[in-house]
Amino acid sequence: MTLTGGSRPGRGVVAADHVSLRRNNLSVVLRHVRENGSRSRARIAADTGLNKATVSSLVAELVERGLLREGQAESERGALGRPGQLVELDGRSVCGVGAEINVDYLAVTALDLSGETVTERRVPLDVAHLDPGTTLDHLAELIREAVAAVVARGGQTAGVTLAVPGLVQSTTGSLKLAPNLGWKEVPVVEEMRARLGGPPYKVRVDNEANLAALAAYSELKGDPDGKVEDLVLLTGAVGVGGGMVTGGHLLRGGHGFSGEVGHMPVAPVGGTCGCGRTGCWETVVGLTALLNKATDADDPVRDPSLDVEQRLAEITRRAEAGGARTLRALADVGTWLGIGGAILVNILNPDVLVLGGYFAVLGPWLKEPLESAIRERVIAPDGGGCRVVQSELGFAAAVRGGAQISLDQVFLDPTLVGRDAAGVAQ
Repeated sequence: MTLTGGSRPGRGVVAADHVSLRRNNLSVVLRHVRENGSRSRARIAADTGLNKATVSSLVAELVERGLLREGQAESERGALGRPGQLVELDGRSVCGVGAEINVDYLAVTALDLSGETVTERRVPLDVAHLDPGTTLDHLAELIREAVAAVVARGGQTAGVTLAVPGLVQSTTGSLKLAPNLGWKEVPVVEEMRARLGGPPYKVRVDNEANLAALAAYSELKGDPDGKVEDLVLLTGAVGVGGGMVTGGHLLRGGHGFSGEVGHMPVAPVGGTCGCGRTGCWETVVGLTALLNKATDADDPVRDPSLDVEQRLAEITRRAEAGGARTLRALADVGTWLGIGGAILVNILNPDVLVLGGYFAVLGPWLKEPLESAIRERVIAPDGGGCRVVQSELGFAAAVRGGAQISLDQVFLDPTLVGRDAAGVAQ
């Protein structure tokens, strides 16, 4: 065989290996700074095992790409020698966008590389009574506004991740089924890309509880009460979803459909669920169930055109005022929450059971009956060692998780961000 162009056998493979190795090392350095904070080049080399010259070259490229920036000098000399110049994440350079579709609202958040919020917005919308196309039109407009805010501050958009309450095939970008929305077989990513004009950034879709669980895991990484490697997040709205992290990794299941805990049959003689079955967990702990128990049919807090936090603020006011009907409803929901929660704790034995969504907002009244039911029904001593905590992210968890997923791609492959730092991640 005759080689043309003066090529040598294996030259292309060696070049490809070099590119792959450098991409990996860029990721190692960038993730190290994210996880450990500002570091000198010498400290990064010592911590990662890379040699100093390589680290200097990698840091220079990451600075050129707008992912790191020069910080202040080290305050004092350490064991590694004279004080060095610190490098830190450049928060303004690149942002991830998370967007959520829920039964009665849409939400969008953009986070920068350091996790700070650039822009966020949630609007009430009766999605359950709209067709998918109209809902996606509204959401596309919110996403465009968020991307414009990123560009206005000189940043790039790394990607957009859509959070949807239903069965999602994230690999194909399709929603298989969302009972509470009334959606079935919707190619969400394809539809959204078309509305955004075929953007140069990646558009993804995932289950909203999965994304909320990732955000909760990040929230609890530095938990002073103990290391958290395994958690279950319960997110409560009209529907109920669950996200599970085990060993620091999201548990998706064999086909990506895990987490539909709201459809566990815990009350066989209960009401009919949005999925068409009887007695699903969300029929006794979902927001609709609470409102049915706590309010009359014409009560303004049932109006889906009002922002969900406004409605919950009124429930909170009534509970704080000692309203008997409200307190009875909360105690009942808390007990049922513990009955289903105990099943999950018996199966998964998480370090932490995290209350998200409306469960977090009304946690002061739900937590005691929930913990009581768990103690009674979990077979392992002391509830299997599982702590119940309220997420401070509230209804922002899913969009924050979505934004984090978009940013994670940059930490895995920093070369996705163009060196010209203009407009969108390339």
